[in-house]
This record gives sequence, C-alpha cells and structure tokens, in this order.
Amino acid sequence: MAELSDYYDGMRADIRREADAAGILMVEAFFDRMTEKLVGAGELEVADRAFHQSGEGGQRIRIDGYGGDPRDSDGILSLIVCDFVDADEVQSFNKAGLTALVNPLIRFLNQARTESFRDGLNEASPAFQVSDLLVATWSKVEKVKLILVSNRRYAGKGDAVSLASIGHVPITYSVWDLERFERFDRAGQTREDMVIDFEADFGGSLPALRASQEDAALESYLMIVPGEQLARIYDKWGARLLEANVRSFLQARAKTNKGIQSTIKNEPSLFFPYNNGLSATADAVTCVQTSTGLAVASISNFQIVNGAQTTGSIHSALKASKEQLQHVFVQMKLTVVPPERSEEIVPKISEFANTQNKVNAADFFSNHPFHVRIEQFSRDILFAAKAGERHDSKWFYERSRGQYINARSKLTTAQQKKFDLEFPKSQLFAKTDLAKFEFSAAGNPHLVSRGAQKNFAEFAKEIGDAWTRSASKYDEVWYKRLIAKAIIFKFLETEVPKQQWYEGGYRANIVTYAMAKLFHDAQADGQVLDEDVIWRKQLVGEALGKALLLAAEAAHNAITQPPQGVRNMSEWAKQQACWSVLKGRQLSYDVDFDTCLILEEESRLATRETKTRKNATKAIEAQAKVVELGAEFWRGILDWGREKKCLTPNEMLALEICTMMPRRLPNEIHAKHATSVLERARLEGVA
Repeated sequence: MAELSDYYDGMRADIRREADAAGILMVEAFFDRMTEKLVGAGELEVADRAFHQSGEGGQRIRIDGYGGDPRDSDGILSLIVCDFVDADEVQSFNKAGLTALVNPLIRFLNQARTESFRDGLNEASPAFQVSDLLVATWSKVEKVKLILVSNRRYAGKGDAVSLASIGHVPITYSVWDLERFERFDRAGQTREDMVIDFEADFGGSLPALRASQEDAALESYLMIVPGEQLARIYDKWGARLLEANVRSFLQARAKTNKGIQSTIKNEPSLFFPYNNGLSATADAVTCVQTSTGLAVASISNFQIVNGAQTTGSIHSALKASKEQLQHVFVQMKLTVVPPERSEEIVPKISEFANTQNKVNAADFFSNHPFHVRIEQFSRDILFAAKAGERHDSKWFYERSRGQYINARSKLTTAQQKKFDLEFPKSQLFAKTDLAKFEFSAAGNPHLVSRGAQKNFAEFAKEIGDAWTRSASKYDEVWYKRLIAKAIIFKFLETEVPKQQWYEGGYRANIVTYAMAKLFHDAQADGQVLDEDVIWRKQLVGEALGKALLLAAEAAHNAITQPPQGVRNMSEWAKQQACWSVLKGRQLSYDVDFDTCLILEEESRLATRETKTRKNATKAIEAQAKVVELGAEFWRGILDWGREKKCLTPNEMLALEICTMMPRRLPNEIHAKHATSVLERARLEGVA
C-alpha cells in the first residue's frame, strides 16, 4: 500500500504541475495524461476530450471524452468518464460508487444518439461533436465500451464487464483505477487478471499436445481451437487479445480478410488445411487430464502475436456465417512466457511468426537497435542547465514501459533526489512521444492526430527502412535535434491553453499542427529552423515562441473552422486535407523570426563538423588504447592473426608497428586497424 500511496502522491504532483503550467483544470490535465496511458495499453486507439455535464440526481448526464470514430475501430464505440479527486491521501470507491459514476455516461449515450438532443446543442460544443458522430455512425456500431478513469482505488473486481444491450449493441464497462495505472506504469500490466476459463465460460477445455520437455526453457503446447470458441473469446476481449507490439507496429487490428472470409463461408471444412493458424503467448496455463488426454482448462493473459486477421475474420463470421463457423477449426501454438522474459521472447516469436510482414517493422520493438541507441544517448548526453537553474540534466528515454519508475524505486531517498535532478520527470519521453516529435516536425500532423499507436506504426515503418539504409544517420547530432523538437512540442502544450483565442479542446491537434506549420514555413529560401540553439539553451527563445504561437492560432482556426459539410473537428484534424489548408496559409511572422533560422547548408556543415570532431576523438582514444596495452600484448594478437590467417596486409603492418613500441608509435590509421583486429579476436574469446 505504501508503493500505491507514493505513486498517488507523484501522480497528483505531476497533474497539479501540468495544470498550473498550462492554466487548465486538474481534471483536464488528468484526462490528458491518463488517456495517453490508455492508448499505450491498447484500450483505445485515440482519445479526444469532449466534456459535457448537465442535469441533477437521476437525470444527470456526463461525458469526458471518446475514442474516435467507431468506423475506424472495428465498430467499437468508446466513451470515457473521469473521476478525479484532489485529496491528500488515497481514496477508494466500491460497486455502488461505480454505478453512480457510470450511469450518467449511459444516460448521455442514450440521449446523444438522438437528433433532437444533438440539434439542441451549440454546434461548436464538444457534446455536439460527439452526438453528431453517434447519430451518423450508430448503425455501424457493434459494441459500446464505457471506460471509467479514476485516481481513486476501486475496491471491486472485474474487467470488460458486460451490461445490458441497447438493441443489438452490447455494452461493457472497464475500470481504470489508481492501482491499475500503477501496475501499468511499473510493468505494463493492465489487467486485474485476464483469465480465459474455457471450461466455465467457453464451452469446455481444449485438447492439447505438450510440445516441450519437462526441463525446457519455455513451456509450449499445440492446440486445435474451434472457430466458434475463438470468435466468442474475441467478442469478449476484443483487440486487447492482440499482443500490443503487433497492434502498434503492424496495425493488425484484426481487419477482415476477404480470402479468409470466403473460406469460412464457402468451404469451412477446408479452413484448417488452408490457414496457417495462430501463434500465442500466455503468463500461465492450467491443464487437466480428461478421458481423451491432456487439455488446457484456462489461460492467463492470453496474447495473440500472429494471426490477428484470422481471429478478426472468424469473429466477423459470428454474424455473417454463424452456421458455417461450427465447421471451422484453427491450429494454435501456445508458449508460456514468464512476465520477466516477455520483452526478450515475445518480439522474437512475433518476428519469426509474422512472415508475411518481414519487410515491415515486425522487429521494430523495444529491443530494436534504434531504440537501444536512443536509450544509450539519453543516459549519456548531458544538457546544460537552463538560464536561472543550477543543475545540468538529461532526458530519460523510456524504450520499455516502467524503466523510469523502476529505476527510481531501487534507489535510496538521497539517491532519488540526485536522480530527479539528473532526470527531471518533465524530461521523460517514450517511443510514442518520440514519434510525435519527429512526425510533427516532418509535416505529418494529420497522422499524429490519428493517435499515438497509429502514428507510431507509420513512424516505425519509416525509421525501420531508413535504419536499414543508413543507421549511422541516427547519431548524437540527430538525438540532440530530437530533444530540440521535444522542447518545442512541450512548449506548445504548455502555452496554447493560455492564449486568448483558445476556446478549449483540440489542444493536442493544435500543438502538432502548429509545430508542423512552423517547420514547414522555416524551410524557405534554403533555410531551416536552427534546432542547435534550442537544445543548447534547453528552451524556446522569445522570437521563436512568438512565431510558434502565431502558427498555433492559425492551426486553431484551420481545425475549428472546417469546410462546409464537415462538423466533427477532431475527425477533420485527422485528414490530410486539414493539413493542406493550414500549410497553404500565409502567416506574417515578426521580423525577428529570421534570427531563429539558419541556412540549410550551414546546418549540414554543423553536422559534418560534429562528426569530424567525434571521429578525431575516437582516433585519439584508439591510439591511447593501443599504447596503453603495450607491445607485448600486440605481439600476442599478431601471432593469433598469423595463425588464423585472417589478417589483411594493412592489418599485418599495423600490428607489426604496434609491437615496435615505444621505439615506433602507431599513427591513427595503424591504431584503427589494430583495434579492428582486437574486436575480432575478442569475439573468438582471445584477449
């Protein structure tokens, strides 16, 4: 409970600081921060704030936000309500309290589906936006998901709990309370217990063949899953069954595949021989012995890492081809992966299983070399203190969820204070943040507006391809300029809500559009924004700040004044047409904006000079290393190379010179060749 209390205190302090800095209510800052986590957890693909509250008692209605257009989410409509309490200690609520919080959201849903409710609202209000979306899309809605977000502790149990349906549309609710957020932040664990009980809930245990020996590193099973059983499991848990990295990188939201659908409809008995089946993982399985042999009775935290299209297509057949589904069977390979090995094992299973996506970013997980390199830069590169501050600091890149909070929790109180100075919480950023910074600057605000996961999926493809072509591009200079973009992005997040023209709502869209606009306008007459000044000073200067807020006002106008016939501004911001409108507008920047620019050739020259200095430093370090190891050491390496017959003439000469020290000292080129041979020798266990 002490850990939960510490987590609560930290969250409350962060929310208060963000609200004060941006001049917004704490519940607004709470919504923004917590829904980012929901997107990261795969609960939502995007979260748009849309606060509305009216009525009293049993007539009270309320909504805080929604999860975008259900037509983009496999017919799932997600509605969000917030429960935020600014108390000194952790508060709790029970099932009765839950009902009191969820019922106003249900009443909103019932009323907002009607044209009469919509037409009684101001068209500029967030409630109108949601209601208009519901009226337009209700016939396409297949499931409603109500999400309660709270900074209190829920005393009850349950995850994705079913409620009564509205017509043919089932309704579920999900509670994200303080404990659940704490688990997610610490280790990525988002569920109380997602236990799939085949015997109790899905028609019986599944016959299985154990595919691993008793002393195997991982427990594995081969299983045959009836199609109807798989469809009903997916119907309950939805896309959360799909391993988060697959969902993020491949965007495999179980989209219906026409070929799979055709087989189910016309040749269901041939589905098994035609289909490659599923690859899945679990935290644990419960097995039983039946009259026919071994069977799996339940699976904990079941995740499909390959077979999303198969699963989604089978689920679609529940309505389109229910009778044929009885003849469909799917093979499944299930591997039990302990949580502590998940990051190491699951990406490899996914990479090797997703053969049709080899060229895509299937291997672009947290252990991809790109992320490892950025993480290393973030731990090593120190930035000068801002004006008026005493301490230099670093930016903490969290390539795997929980790295920051876990690294801090292992320290003593004194060490935590030092850690907080070295890595301020405000300088923490994750993979999806990195993608937002880069794609905003690159002129893709419409992609950023589609949500963190969709945006990151596109970013992963682009960086994955670029890394293959030239990994050396992503060096210290690139990292420092990434931090400059982060500073700009965070400046806009803080300053936009303070502006007189800001009417509330669409802050996230305005931020990415404003940043994209400024970077676009800066690239004129062979010039670019001088990012090096920003990371050196660790702040946005006055001239740049004015220019950014001018672009932000123009972004606000472009988003909130869509073309005739377009009424949902959040959905409008996700369209490339919206970016085209803003990109084409001429803005009158102050003359001092020119001081923020640099010739593109100068920027490239700065990059080359930095690389030259770095290479020179490396060369000096290599020479020093060669001299330090001494002639006798290098005589041993030379003998090894001759015996192996693996030395080039240049390497042979370099090593011979190294053996002549101190009579003759190797130059930079000799040292480079010698250290190259040393690396090969060490790979073979020599030296």
